[in-house]
Amino acid sequence: MTLLDPTLTSLLYLAAAVFFILALKGLNSPRTARRGNLIGAFGALVAVVTVFFSVRLDNIPWILGAIAVGSGVAAPVARRVKMTQMPQLVALFNGVGGGAAALVALLELPAADDGWMRLAVVFTLLVGAVSFSGSAVTFAKLQELMTTRPVVFPGLPAVMGAVLLAAVGAAAAVVLGGSLALALVLLLLGLVAGVLLVLPVGGADVPIVISLLNAFTGLAVAASGLVLGNVLLVVAGTLVGASGTILTRAMAAAMGRSVAGILFGAFRGGSTAGSTAVSDRPVRSSSAEDVAVLLGYAQRVIIVPGYGLAVAQGQHTAAELALALESRGISVDFAIHPVAGRMPGHMNVLLAEANVPYESLKEMGEINSQFRTADVALVVGANDVVNPAAKTSAGSPIYGMPILEVADARQVVFLKRSLRPGFAGIENDLMYEPQTTLLFGDAKESLTKVLGAVKAL
Repeated sequence: MTLLDPTLTSLLYLAAAVFFILALKGLNSPRTARRGNLIGAFGALVAVVTVFFSVRLDNIPWILGAIAVGSGVAAPVARRVKMTQMPQLVALFNGVGGGAAALVALLELPAADDGWMRLAVVFTLLVGAVSFSGSAVTFAKLQELMTTRPVVFPGLPAVMGAVLLAAVGAAAAVVLGGSLALALVLLLLGLVAGVLLVLPVGGADVPIVISLLNAFTGLAVAASGLVLGNVLLVVAGTLVGASGTILTRAMAAAMGRSVAGILFGAFRGGSTAGSTAVSDRPVRSSSAEDVAVLLGYAQRVIIVPGYGLAVAQGQHTAAELALALESRGISVDFAIHPVAGRMPGHMNVLLAEANVPYESLKEMGEINSQFRTADVALVVGANDVVNPAAKTSAGSPIYGMPILEVADARQVVFLKRSLRPGFAGIENDLMYEPQTTLLFGDAKESLTKVLGAVKAL
């Protein structure tokens, strides 16, 4: 006996699905992203409560205990994580979702009494396992628990091919009525495939793979909905799979590369992770006071934020500097590259946290034509997204990637810790151009010094 009749259950599931769709719509813009997150969370709450009162559940104390433990771990972690670590958190959450779907499918295999149901089970098992292990490797790379460079070894393509063929064979055997032992073999092969898929990916390609694995998790969840006979899981999983696929393609386009090139580029030397050596080429460096004079007597300044700004937690100082310049009648905008930082929207969220007006955040397509009218382009912690090699060096791993046209500004100021290459591991020739000045140091400390000098003008 359940408290909700089937009609009311269907209506509540429909409401939850609408909330999920509205949440995705809200995430289209930084201005509405917070509301979108809240709507999505409320939709998830409606879905969970509906399940509790519409399905005859066994082992309720265990279920409630698992929810309590999961919430007790996830809530503090999500609240305390730094913005620079958000991609790692996304990777972990995504992996957990794929792993959960795989475990559900494994437990439901004995009840799968026809070929189509077993097909849904093996699909969920394989894709969920790939998502889980692949996400674990992306977390390790971004957290620098292992090298961020591509990991390849002789015969890797052959090993990958053999694992995939074995997985297809095991999947076919399970669909044809194989045992639980064969399903466990399939699960193991999926875990190995996920690791092998992500190991050759390096540098700035890692966040794109996170988005791809997110799409995999969505597909696994949708398939698990078929296994459990739950329409809402099918809808929610499909939404995640579709949005993850769209985001992956958008990020790949922003990098000027194909998804296949991102996944397998290391096999032919096309990964975006290269040398970490420091160049000994001469550069023009300056003091905070000189940079302040350059900024304080400009008419237009464009600030280009990057991962270095996030690491230094200098977004509030950057916002304060923009206000100080605007108080002197100087026009100030922030130029946002689609893949600046470690995930899409990273810089938007970072600057919104510092209360930078949304109208001051200019996307690449809008701001690029305006660099030629800028007196100063202030690059704070960015590197690869302003590197002219993407346009001029055919052999560069980032060749073809659309960049912010910082070189068109009359003067360029780089705030950098050192001359070490960016995340893609290649040198930035813009730093050696005659119109470029470097201010070395922690981004927040450098911005603080420049801000103080601007106020003293």
